Amino acid sequence: MRRIWAALAAAVLLAAAGCAGGADIEVTDAWGRPSPSAASNGALYMMIANNTDSVDHLVAVSSSACGVAELHESIMSDGVMSMSPVGSAGIEIPAGGEATLEVGGLHVMCIDKQADFIAGDTYEVTLEFDKAGSLTVDVEIREG
Repeated sequence: MRRIWAALAAAVLLAAAGCAGGADIEVTDAWGRPSPSAASNGALYMMIANNTDSVDHLVAVSSSACGVAELHESIMSDGVMSMSPVGSAGIEIPAGGEATLEVGGLHVMCIDKQADFIAGDTYEVTLEFDKAGSLTVDVEIREG
């Protein structure tokens, strides 16, 4: 009988360890700028920490607040700011490091907004990582 209980306890611990994977990637300070209802697009920002010893990549993003959500990067070149989608490899999150999605740099582009981005509102955004899988976070709309 003890062996059965020990095996059951081991199985429960293994299952719990499998669920703890969400701590491998941590997202903090997720926010977006208020955007008037007349504006069809908006941008979202956040800090993504990788608490593992291997590189991961943010490869996709989705939200019901966006008709389409894409990973973009703003680049200043010859005094002109331009924006374009990141490549198919996505945004690298270094092992034991972090990636910052910020104004004027990497960000989530919300195209064809399905909601008004009003200060104080919160929207769910699902981030898809190459290794860590999906992670859903709340993004608060606030003044930057």
